[in-house]
Amino acid sequence: MAFRRALKHTAVVGGGAVAGVFGLSQLIEYKKTQAQLARVAAEADLRVPFADDLPSRQAQLAALQSTEEFDVLVVGGGATGAGCALDAVTRNLKTALVERSDFSSGTSSRSTKLLHGGVRYLQKAIMQLDYEQYMMVKEALHERANLLEIAPHLSAPLPIMLPVYKWWQLPYYWAGIKMYDLVAGIQNLKSSYVLSKASALERFPMLNKDKLVGAIVYYDGQHNDARMNLAIAISSARHGAAVANYTEVVRLLKTKDPQGGEEKVCGARCRDVITGQEFDVKAKCVINATGPFTDSLRKMDNQETKNICQPSAGVHIVIPGYYSPDNMGLLDPSTSDGRVIFFLPWEKMTIAGTTDSPTSVTAHPIPGEDDINFILREIRNYLSPDVEVRRGDVLAAWSGIRPLVTDPNSKDTQSICRNHIVSISPSGLVTIAGGKWTTYRSMAEETLDAAVKTHGLSAQPCKTVGLMLEGAKGWTPTLYIRLVQDYGLENEVAQHLASTYGGKAFDVAKMAKVTGQRWPIVGKRLVSEFPYIEGEVLYAIKEYACTAIDVIARRTRLGFLNVQAADEALPRIVQIMGKELGWSEEQKTTELEAARKFLYLEMGYRSRSEQLTKTSEINLDNQEVVRYKKRFHKFDKESKGFITTVDVQQVLELFFSAEHQRPH
Repeated sequence: MAFRRALKHTAVVGGGAVAGVFGLSQLIEYKKTQAQLARVAAEADLRVPFADDLPSRQAQLAALQSTEEFDVLVVGGGATGAGCALDAVTRNLKTALVERSDFSSGTSSRSTKLLHGGVRYLQKAIMQLDYEQYMMVKEALHERANLLEIAPHLSAPLPIMLPVYKWWQLPYYWAGIKMYDLVAGIQNLKSSYVLSKASALERFPMLNKDKLVGAIVYYDGQHNDARMNLAIAISSARHGAAVANYTEVVRLLKTKDPQGGEEKVCGARCRDVITGQEFDVKAKCVINATGPFTDSLRKMDNQETKNICQPSAGVHIVIPGYYSPDNMGLLDPSTSDGRVIFFLPWEKMTIAGTTDSPTSVTAHPIPGEDDINFILREIRNYLSPDVEVRRGDVLAAWSGIRPLVTDPNSKDTQSICRNHIVSISPSGLVTIAGGKWTTYRSMAEETLDAAVKTHGLSAQPCKTVGLMLEGAKGWTPTLYIRLVQDYGLENEVAQHLASTYGGKAFDVAKMAKVTGQRWPIVGKRLVSEFPYIEGEVLYAIKEYACTAIDVIARRTRLGFLNVQAADEALPRIVQIMGKELGWSEEQKTTELEAARKFLYLEMGYRSRSEQLTKTSEINLDNQEVVRYKKRFHKFDKESKGFITTVDVQQVLELFFSAEHQRPH
């Protein structure tokens, strides 16, 4: 009681600041406690019909076809679409979601993996006295804190270093970063701080020390974007939403309003992409959350409507983990062409990006060689000359299409909207477009508020603030130890399962096969360098994976981390999926070819292959050709047509084993 009275006194005298008896840290703890109590109260009211067993995709399709009418049909299974479905179903609305490809197959899986408010947006807000941008940053920082709370297994705070090479920049950047902390308020992750030159090099040894005067470190969030998207979609399914991937909208259904006579959208004609079967899904409200494809659905509604999406391509590359410290990112605030480049540790690798250039809308964006080389050049500027930044070190590369939008209600139709827009067509189609990953939840809330108001839906208030996502329940930082002790998994594999599946990691471990070795007892790896195991392929099918691409790109992240390793794992993945899903030999071959095409074009394998084969001409006589062929086949025992680091490792192990056994 005394604590509450002191807080009340603080609120009255200090206006909610840190004046009074208690300090900021205690106020933060109090706020956290209040947030937890609110979450518990909200979750207590919610019905979770599929808390134990997730409905299969077939069951979800049956629900879509048999339900007479849904309250809400969401089109699009990215972060925003999945967020809308979760928001709707937890308001007690009968909800459906369809996605023509896989959940998170588009932009939502191809981000910088950051949960951030946007330091550069805050800089613009201050320099241009732009209140709208300030509020956008404030909202994003609030959502950042919420995401870190509701999916702690998939997200974590990350310190990011901003190196300073001119003395006058130190106070300038420090003031800006401190303002970032201030805007976050009690939801600030950790306070930013200044480092001397020596301390900066100690934390980030790869940094270019020439002319370095110091650095500033601030905190943002980092997450596994595709897995986070999937967690949102599965959470909505557990709460009772009918969700189906590989289900495309062929056309919108319309009916005449009996009062005004106008045509109103009342659902969609859908097609199961896998079987080709078509069926109608009736709904009182249809929400367009299709990201870069926003205008395609808007034109289904009205062919005459003007485009609002202005797509922009952002390329990222993945290089080995030794390019960056394990737990410190880097921000280049001003590249040679004025853009911002992030250089971040992720999944024991290093991500660098992004670029920003106009592009056309496509479901299969391809990373360009010019963009890859631009990122490499910028990296070289910030890393020590001792670190040779090599093109051959690019293990994967991808391009994501950011759906920038113009506001259709604005007089200046050419002006790009800095935030997101929610628009409602005359026929009642609700469109949510633009925005950023971090603010998916608040965007969904705003969209559902508009949908409920426009269509007169009987709905409860939004309940997604603090609502724990799939896997969050039961997760603790030490959960992986139980996996090691209870199942006999490798430590690295156990840590990976815990940070990917959270409390559901035990379900994955139960599917892991016995290795037949002394250690680990269970958990056969798909490839030796990565902690992904065969049991994850089986679990991926439960998580609605339908293709091998779903597994290498979104259920695991192997395709985003190392295209060559993903290519090596594919035959076994296809074999496991084929057995489980009853694929014919022809289907297996088709899946394998499609997945390799995906790696080749969309994950940068083509660019990597082209670079690795750019060599000067070598002339060999017949004897030398025969000799080198024999050596090659000694390494390529499986007749793949190429050799990998694993092949070399195995041959060397045999060689050294033979040498060790040879009498001296």
